Amino acid sequence: MRIAAGKTCMDRNAPDTLKDTAQSAYDDSKALIERWHGVDRLSYAITPRFAPTSTAGQLLALGTLWAEHPDCLMQTHLSEQHEEIAWVAELFPKARDYLDVYESSGLLGPKGLFGHAIHLTDRERARLLETGASLIHCPTSNTFIGSGLFDMAGLKAEGQRVGLATDIGGGSSFSMLRTMASAYEIAQLQGTALHPAHLWWLATAGSAQSLGFSDQIGTLTPGGEADVIVVDLASTPGIAQRAAQADDFWEALFPTIMMGDDRAIRATWVNGANSRGAEIKR
Repeated sequence: MRIAAGKTCMDRNAPDTLKDTAQSAYDDSKALIERWHGVDRLSYAITPRFAPTSTAGQLLALGTLWAEHPDCLMQTHLSEQHEEIAWVAELFPKARDYLDVYESSGLLGPKGLFGHAIHLTDRERARLLETGASLIHCPTSNTFIGSGLFDMAGLKAEGQRVGLATDIGGGSSFSMLRTMASAYEIAQLQGTALHPAHLWWLATAGSAQSLGFSDQIGTLTPGGEADVIVVDLASTPGIAQRAAQADDFWEALFPTIMMGDDRAIRATWVNGANSRGAEIKR
């Protein structure tokens, strides 16, 4: 499987059994990079959980590590809740805003992935766009926690790079179908309907682009890696009934996005391999 992962680093405001230090976060992450990054289909993502659980020293250590390994991803959280933003301001009183905490530590760049990004200032939006960082929409988490509404229409109009994720730690489902449905509902609350093609793009090509993997995964293109699912657009009687009334492909796909679950996934191919390949060929 193509996987990007990394050790979650926290040296404060976390359970003692989960805390590390600035030095151990750097050392452990570096050792994992040397062991796994670039092996087969594996990539490393330097991972400060989020600003409140890292001291300035730890963030700076991880920024130093990223400068030493710029081909790695960096993932963290940004501006999910008003209370969180206020907490960050208390912990980092010299920072201009939440994003500046990361930027001043060397943790802002084109391979940066910032989860949530709901309550952004104009300066933060401008810097994120300028640096080519990615904003990762986690709709089930945002609704479950009551964080706020992600400005999909506004951010995309600005040219921001946007991906889609479950954030299962705060979300309510592993399913990307459910995640697409939640993204649609959040957009509807803001008076902006997302076309089924946009939803599917977010879960595939858009997220691959956010990760920097668009030349490998996310689309069915020659030379790409064959990570493919086979989707049944009539997986339940209700979905089948609605799909049968569709006037075009996207309208037929829409009920699966909104009501589909694991029954809709008929087969999964990972890098071209699937033990059920014979069944698919029939």
